[in-house]
Amino acid sequence: MRPAAVIFDCDGVVVDSEHPTLIMVRDDLERYGLPLTMEDLEAGYIGGTVESVAQKARANGARLPEDWVSDFYERMYAMLRASVPLIPGVLGVLDALDKAGIPFAMGSNGTPEKMQITLGQHGLVERFRGHLYSGQALGKPKPAPDLFLHAAGRLGVPAADCVVIEDSAAGARAARLAGMRCHGYAPKGVHAALEAEGAILFRDMAELPGILGV
Repeated sequence: MRPAAVIFDCDGVVVDSEHPTLIMVRDDLERYGLPLTMEDLEAGYIGGTVESVAQKARANGARLPEDWVSDFYERMYAMLRASVPLIPGVLGVLDALDKAGIPFAMGSNGTPEKMQITLGQHGLVERFRGHLYSGQALGKPKPAPDLFLHAAGRLGVPAADCVVIEDSAAGARAARLAGMRCHGYAPKGVHAALEAEGAILFRDMAELPGILGV
């Protein structure tokens, strides 16, 4: 069924910022006594906030400095300002939604500053027409459903008529709790954690317009 509105996650769905950020996290955690593989990070840390990463890492034995969160943000912003590519095919999805007259928004756990940095490089701040919503700014990051419900309210569309595009279990859970259908972007073709939260997987952004009926 064609949705009345679409809500996108940002990192790993619209911009390809997640992998380089996870590399930074991996290197930092190893430096401070918690060696993890990229698979460990993708399974247990993706989709949260830097603050939640720090909390979980410390609980698992990482000896992070007190100022690690603020220092990490500073280094991450510098890395993203240098360059961050778009997810291949995502502009075609936005074009198809515009052509069909279907509004869209962004619901990200990232900070507003981060969205301005990554999306601003590609002219997408204007493309989202002001509908850029941060779980951190709202004080209710995913997996709480509040962010997606807020975005739906601002779009003027009932939650049940929205579709969420996500790549993390936390985001898929937020969509489920908000009563929204979720399509999970899984370019590797498998993502058990996404599926466990009820997301319908797809591998290529070029598939998404057809999936959405646009």
